[in-house]
Amino acid sequence: MAQASGAGDPALGAAVFKKCQSCHQVGDRAKNRVGPQLNDIIGRTAGGLAGAKYSKSMIQAGKDGLVWTEETLDRFLESPKSLVAKTRMSYRGLKDPDDRANLIAYLRAFSKGSTPAQNVPETGQETRQETGQEAGIQLDPAVLAIVGDAEYGEYLSSECLTCHQSSGSNDGIPGITAWPTEDFVIAMHAYKQKVRDHPVMQMMAGRLSDEEIAALASYFNGLE
Repeated sequence: MAQASGAGDPALGAAVFKKCQSCHQVGDRAKNRVGPQLNDIIGRTAGGLAGAKYSKSMIQAGKDGLVWTEETLDRFLESPKSLVAKTRMSYRGLKDPDDRANLIAYLRAFSKGSTPAQNVPETGQETRQETGQEAGIQLDPAVLAIVGDAEYGEYLSSECLTCHQSSGSNDGIPGITAWPTEDFVIAMHAYKQKVRDHPVMQMMAGRLSDEEIAALASYFNGLE
């Protein structure tokens, strides 16, 4: 294993964090999404953040004594499944030790006892713009308020699962397991309104009613 080198540059780490921001947020008003928010990650027990969804193996790793230090983060970032074999995190790993050092330095800036780095963007804010509140989306609040039928969503999910994997693994196609329901609904309507540019997803979302999108959101949110 190549060890992350040096103290790292948090400004460069902010750019590396863009690889993470589809699932994680950090900084002011960060919240749990597909993965936990990463404020105060250094010193946190693995699988121990209240309100976050974890795999059973991540929770067990924490019970077995895994704490996120700069060293354990480095090992996990290089190869997540080498440290926690059945983690739900689908990312294959960050192989460049300098990238890992810079990313850890960026996360360190948002952990207790650290002085926030100057002029480092909170990229979690960008995530909220890109996936939480899609630019150009016109969505009636009543649509977001629809409570989806997870059982019906499971029935509808077969077409989704020809590409996406229910395990949440990522083999070139993003995992959608355990997505927050609001994020899922907004993303699907972004495809439906052609704000998100993906012809196949635009076609598939265009076939779905508001209730069907809510049902799928509920089903995928509930998958472990």
